[in-house]
Amino acid sequence: MSKPSELSAGSVASARKRAHVLVIEDSRTFSSLLCHRFEHEHGYLVTHCASTKALRDAAGRADQPFDAAVVDLNLPDSPDGQILDEVVAMGVPAVVFTADFNRHMRERLVERGVADYVIKNNERAVDMVVSAVARILDNRHVRVLVVDDVASARKMLVDLLNVQQFQVFEATTGSEALDMLVRHPGIDMVITDYNMPDMDGYELTRRIRREHGSDRLRIIGISSSADRLLSASFLKAGANDFVYRPFVVEELQCRIGHNIETLSQIRQLRLAAFSDYLTGLRNRRHFFDEGPARIATCLERDEACSMAMLDIDHFKQLNDSYGHEVGDRVLKAVAARLSDLVDNTDHLLARLGGEEFGILLSGMDSEAASAFCEIVRSSVAELRVAHADIDISVTASIGVAEVAGLENFSNYLNAADQFLYLAKRYGRNRVYSDNTLLKMAIGG
Repeated sequence: MSKPSELSAGSVASARKRAHVLVIEDSRTFSSLLCHRFEHEHGYLVTHCASTKALRDAAGRADQPFDAAVVDLNLPDSPDGQILDEVVAMGVPAVVFTADFNRHMRERLVERGVADYVIKNNERAVDMVVSAVARILDNRHVRVLVVDDVASARKMLVDLLNVQQFQVFEATTGSEALDMLVRHPGIDMVITDYNMPDMDGYELTRRIRREHGSDRLRIIGISSSADRLLSASFLKAGANDFVYRPFVVEELQCRIGHNIETLSQIRQLRLAAFSDYLTGLRNRRHFFDEGPARIATCLERDEACSMAMLDIDHFKQLNDSYGHEVGDRVLKAVAARLSDLVDNTDHLLARLGGEEFGILLSGMDSEAASAFCEIVRSSVAELRVAHADIDISVTASIGVAEVAGLENFSNYLNAADQFLYLAKRYGRNRVYSDNTLLKMAIGG
């Protein structure tokens, strides 16, 4: 962790690492198209290799590990697809891009744990490859709970999901699954077997639906039962899909992918409704909807997390003196500055209402969060909003509270609000936190 004196807006608001995609393709046309689209449409870091030797050289000098790979099986020095084994051995999820395909090859690819495959003899082949890689990278942020009391059957599903890069949770009973959903509120999908010792999958689905709507959590039932009416029972209980065992791997992957895509589309619509009309930031509703899962993720990973509340100083007086139009311009200017500072980070920013803003600072303890907010405070203080022939200066007070454990989300905001009160009481245009009080006590 950097010392406070070393922090800068660029260092604390560090961007997420760009996804690193490996393209193994000896066709100049395909490699150029893929590299261009990955780089310019998705902003990925791309490494291109046209041979096995080039792959080994690239792997040896890569500063950042590969997050996904597109693999052409037929290369001059890898005529039988040996290069795929090297990619899989590196632990990189692979999308095979091949012109030659038959049932035997399909079985080999499935056995090797390939994430997906696309046949070149298709006018949409490049689109499909790009979509497949994007989906695999997005899956890293998707949580799936597998519920099955049979270890071998559960492992088969878990292995399949791991290849697709999902975050996977496991439960052996319905009761354990319900408890898991409480302890991990960010779970996006449940795949449940029908036959279990304490309650069947049908009953588990009914209980899940009492607390979790289909717009937030998808359920896929699965069973080896010969009862063809079982699928209808699951769907009527609230499941979104059903698959009979033995399943075709690609079919299950597609069903999972379609449900996750539907969930993503619903969330995008919800985000549009969760935007603040004036500033374009997320609003209070979104902050309360998204925040708990963000905090739960940090706590599960044993990562620090802090809550900050920012209040524009003397905003009512500003409105009274210059009018609401100027007040709105000040709000927009502050929102834009805050957005610049948290852009491309894991922090969650929202306008909570009036002149108050909330920032959930992922990966930051009280000391780091206080240092970051001091940069925020200083940056806001540099703002000047033009009005008539004068420039109006703006300052803000900020309260910061570190998240110590899993609580009601409002409690975190209330704690930050208490420190915000101290910041305003003792002069405004300052940051207050438990770290501030600790430093004052030591200094005293």
